[in-house]
Amino acid sequence: MNVTFNDILPLILENTHDLNHQFKRIFHGRGGLFKGFEYLTIDSIDKVLFVCLFKSIDDDAYNELIVLLETLYKKKYWQCVILQERFLLKAPSQILFGTMPKQTYAHEGKLKYHLNFMQNQNIGFFGDMIQGRQYVQNHSKNKNVLNLFSYTCAFSVCAQSGGAVKVVNVDMSKSALTTGRQNHHLNDQNTKNIHFLPYNILKSWSKIKKHAPYDLIIIDPPTFQKGSFAATKDYEKIIKRLGQLASKNCTVLSALNAPDLDVTFMKTLFALHTDQFKFVEQLKNPSTYENIAAQKALKNLIFRYTST
Repeated sequence: MNVTFNDILPLILENTHDLNHQFKRIFHGRGGLFKGFEYLTIDSIDKVLFVCLFKSIDDDAYNELIVLLETLYKKKYWQCVILQERFLLKAPSQILFGTMPKQTYAHEGKLKYHLNFMQNQNIGFFGDMIQGRQYVQNHSKNKNVLNLFSYTCAFSVCAQSGGAVKVVNVDMSKSALTTGRQNHHLNDQNTKNIHFLPYNILKSWSKIKKHAPYDLIIIDPPTFQKGSFAATKDYEKIIKRLGQLASKNCTVLSALNAPDLDVTFMKTLFALHTDQFKFVEQLKNPSTYENIAAQKALKNLIFRYTST
């Protein structure tokens, strides 16, 4: 039996009791725990209530959603409510209530990150990756870090915060890397030993190897990016190269957020394509992103170099 808007409102209100400026997911329909609401996520981001629709809904459901969001807005915690329609081309966003704050950041612990709500499909920060970022921050001291598919360089910010001696960020998007540089500056971090390489990873191994060997390697690709990467056939190409990039004490954070590819897929790729890296642990996802199919939710796996 499907739940209703009246059913989920008390849960959402409960999740707003301890709000502060920190990024927090207050409703995660995508996890499948609320039948009929798989299309909906709601995040509290500083002073913005950010709502995503992942499919079109009928007029009655849309009107009920607006009533729910208006109820939340009247709590007077957020300055505005933004609705993004992720199912449409270019994922347009609109302000439903209030006005956009002059400055809004994704805050996580003592670090913060630039956001872009109105122009891109992705706002510049993925809240569900908190455990991965914390792992990097806690395991970067005195290390040379490689951040593949770096996007806006949140891992890089965490690595430098954790004491990394060098970080190499690689991403095809020059604009994302520009934001990444700005994220370092936003956190008062010197970028002297932070490198930003705007390349297609699969075609740029020689450039990436110039900064090797790496003590910590982060692999966090999109599931599919037309013309450049498909996890089903390209993830293994990165794994095959790890031995050429890694120090003898290297750790790999291997991530993937693809519901059709489970943990076994990733472990099998490592078992087939490298005998130098062995599985150590899987990082637990935050409770606010609970998923009924845990093995198909966001996967953060740790592998460590083992001499053979």
